[in-house]
This record gives sequence, C-alpha cells and structure tokens, in this order.
Amino acid sequence: MTVLEKHIDLLVQTLAIPAMSRNEETRAAFLEHWLGKQGFTVTRHRNNLVITGGNDPAKATLLLNSHMDTVAPVAGWTTDPYLPVNGNGRITGLGSNDAGASVVCLIAAYRHLVEKGMADQVVLVISTEEEVSGTHGITSVLPLLPGLEFAVVGEPTGMQPAVAERGLMVLDAAASGISGHAAREEGENAIYHAIDDIQKIRGLKFNEYSDWLWDPSVSVTMIQAGTGHNVVPDTCEFVIDVRSNDKYTNERLLEIMKAECASHLVPRSMRLRSSSLPREHPAFRVIETLGMQPFGSPTLSDMALLNFPAVKIGPGDSARSHTANEYIFISEIEEAIDRYAAFLELLINGT
Repeated sequence: MTVLEKHIDLLVQTLAIPAMSRNEETRAAFLEHWLGKQGFTVTRHRNNLVITGGNDPAKATLLLNSHMDTVAPVAGWTTDPYLPVNGNGRITGLGSNDAGASVVCLIAAYRHLVEKGMADQVVLVISTEEEVSGTHGITSVLPLLPGLEFAVVGEPTGMQPAVAERGLMVLDAAASGISGHAAREEGENAIYHAIDDIQKIRGLKFNEYSDWLWDPSVSVTMIQAGTGHNVVPDTCEFVIDVRSNDKYTNERLLEIMKAECASHLVPRSMRLRSSSLPREHPAFRVIETLGMQPFGSPTLSDMALLNFPAVKIGPGDSARSHTANEYIFISEIEEAIDRYAAFLELLINGT
C-alpha cells in the first residue's frame, strides 16, 4: 500500500466514526489506537491527541495541528454523512474537507519528518472542539507545550497559506427605558433607544487598514423586547456580531462601541482574536521559495487561540465546509502530503 493509499484508507475509516464537537471520544480512541500501531508515541488529554516520534513534546518549538471534530450534518445530504463514499476521484463524507483531509495529510507529513530525523522539536496535536471554540480543545493542551514558537494549522485553504485571520467577539447589548402604558404614550421606549444605538453601530468607520484582512464588521443579528402590545418596554436586548482584524483588536473595538452607544455592552468572550504573521517571520521566506500565495482569511480556526505566530494551510476548499455532500479530491490529498513535507522541511532547515 502506498503512502497515499494508506492515508486515504485512514481518512475513510475516520469519517465513518461520528465526532461532533464535544462528542469526539470514539474517533479519538480509534485514532489513538491507529497511531500507536504505526509506532508513534501518543498521549491523550481529554480527547485531544498529542503525537510525537518519541521526543519530549514539552521541548517542541513547532506545532502541527488540525482538528478531528465536525459540525452536525446539515439538511440536503443525498448519502449517509457517516458512510463515506470513495469514488470518482473524491471522498464524500461529513468532515472530509473540514478538516479530516488536513488531519491525515499532517500525519503523513509528520511521519516523513520522523523518518528523516527532523522531528526532534516538532509535535503533532489532533485537537477537539474546534468547531465550537471550546475550552477543552487546543487551549487545554497548550500549557503542556510551553516551548512552542510557531504553528502550522491544518484547515482547507487550497494549500495556500493564510497568514492572517479575522477574530470574533459577540456582544450582548441592553438598552434601558421606562415602562408605561402605550395608549397614554407614557415612559421611555427602550426599543427606540436601541434603534439609536444600532444606527450608530451601522455608521461606524475604520480608518486604519490591514495588509491582509477586511475592515472590522459590526452587525446586529438578534433583538428582543416587550411583554405586551400595550406596554412600553423598559428593556431592549440585542446581540452584536463583531469581526476584528489585526489593526483593531476585540478590546479596542469594544471601547469604540462603548463610547458611541448608551446601551450596556457585555462581551461573551474576548478570546477569539485576530492574528497576523509578522512580515519578518522566516515562514514568509518559505512561502516565497515555494511560490505560494499568502492571503488573509475571513474564517476562524484554532489559530485564533494561539499566542504565538502561525500559518493556516491545508487541502480542500473552505467553501465546501459545513455543506451537504462535503467532499475532498484524492488529488488534493496527494498534493497536500507532498506540499506539507516540502514546507516543513524548509521551515525546519531555516531556508
């Protein structure tokens, strides 16, 4: 069996095991067993797998990472999402594109490094809860790997490097008023106060521009108020989806919005941060050497949870993620195994 055939077979077996976020136990157990049989040293933390070729993962400086979990299948599948189909040059199955193919290609590339004696400071982590940005995913593993300096995060990017990524902050907003009888036009209508603030939010302008990413976006996506048709509401609650970039952090955007709005704004979390690879980082030389096209990504990944430089790259197309009849081409897997190996060799050798 060739390297390609072996890892295609691994992908098909993996996809047949349901692994929605926070329910990855069975898939994690299968991968742990398979990797152990291949001679890797595997340590399991919750359902995250830390994999080495026998080296001490605490001394690793380079992280290879992708995730085993998936979203729930959407409507529209014409096949069973958990019965992967290998035919016509593609593998169709839930999580095949996002990010099963990245997982198996990184495993193949890591084996290549081990066989070449280049993996002493490299660790591979197959993580969980990526699709929900859960606290028991990659962030629970990072304290065990204190020496990390750079990461390659496997996600579908067409094997082009995403060197920057937008962040996310969700705000719960509440506008206050005074209740009263609608017939007598008493009180202060909290809905009207909310509308005033929403208009201000819509009018926000940003005059600092990222080299890679879109301007920040601020969108009101949910709103709720009122207890009856004849009662002027004293509270109007709404939700704001905020997408940050490397020029405007989550914290900075929150302060800008607080200065503009009378409504009370409370972030659910500030942890999903925008990132941008510094121009002087050696990875840019590797990208240039290989003729890759760096870009900024609008989608989130575990890269948002890393506190050191990283690049996001993997087989497949982001547009296929979370769709019915999700698939990955065999040719994309073959290219990715070779491309990962070349990228990592150059990165480790300091080229």
